[in-house]
Amino acid sequence: MTDDVIQLENVKIERDGRTTFVILNRPEKRNAMSPQLHMDMCEALDWAEEDEQTQVVVITGAGGNFCAGQDLKLYFRGTEGNPRLRARARRAAHSWRWDKLSRFPKATIAMVHGYCFGGGFTPVIACDFAIAAEDATFGLSEVNWGIIPGGLVAWAVTQVMNYRDAIYYSVTGDKFSGKEAAAMKFVNKSVPLADLRAATMELARKLEAKSPAAVRYTKEAVRSVRGMSQDQAMDFLNCKSDALKHMDPEGGREKAMKMFLDDKVFKPGLGEFKRD
Repeated sequence: MTDDVIQLENVKIERDGRTTFVILNRPEKRNAMSPQLHMDMCEALDWAEEDEQTQVVVITGAGGNFCAGQDLKLYFRGTEGNPRLRARARRAAHSWRWDKLSRFPKATIAMVHGYCFGGGFTPVIACDFAIAAEDATFGLSEVNWGIIPGGLVAWAVTQVMNYRDAIYYSVTGDKFSGKEAAAMKFVNKSVPLADLRAATMELARKLEAKSPAAVRYTKEAVRSVRGMSQDQAMDFLNCKSDALKHMDPEGGREKAMKMFLDDKVFKPGLGEFKRD
C-alpha cells in the first residue's frame, strides 16, 4: 500500500502494479454491507476512477469471503429512526453496486471466494469480468425470509443467468458453487481457491497491456447494444468507433495500423501491438 491510497473505515485499497484491489473489509461479518460500507465503496470507486495509476479494478472481500449480503441489523434497524441516513444508505447501496460499477470507465473484475449472498450478487454482475473459487458459495436466500431479492438483484441476475436458472435459484433459495456458477456462465471461470488470485492477476495483466481507451469503449459498446435493435446498434457502434478515434490519447488505432501495414511487426490475433 502506498501513501496516496485513501484510508476508509470499511474498505481497504491495495495496489498491484496498475491493478487496484478494492476490498470489502468487514471480515468479522463476512463483509455484510453496512451503510458505512456502502458510502465507503462509493468513495473508493470515485477515487479509483480518478487515480492515474489504476488501469484495472478488482472487487473482492477480506477474510475469506466476498460478501454475505446486506447487514440487516445495521441497514434496517440501525437507520429506522433516521430517515436521512436510511435515504443516504439506500442511494449509496445502489450507486456503487450498479450505477458506478456497471459504467466504470476502467476494466473491473469481481474476485469471488467464500460466501456471496443476496445483495452481494449485484456487484459481481456489474463488474465486466468475474472469477470465482470453485468452492465459493452463492445463494439468493431472500425467499426463505418471505421476501424477494432486495434492490436490483432480481433484475441483475437476468442479465447473466438464463431464465430457468434465474427463476430456480431465486425461488428455491438453493445454493450453488463457484464451479456451478462457471458452468452456467454466472462467472467467466472458476479455479481452485489457491489459484484464485493468480488467475485474477493473469486476466488483469492482460487488460493492463491493452489500450485503456479501447478497453473502455469496447466494453461500453458491448454492454449498451444488448437491448438495441440491429439498426440502433449499428448507429450506436459507428458513433462509438468514431468517438474512440478522437478520444484515445495514445492513438492506438493509428499505431497498430502502422505496425501492421508499414512496419510488418504486428499481426492481429497473434499478438498485441506495443504501447509506449
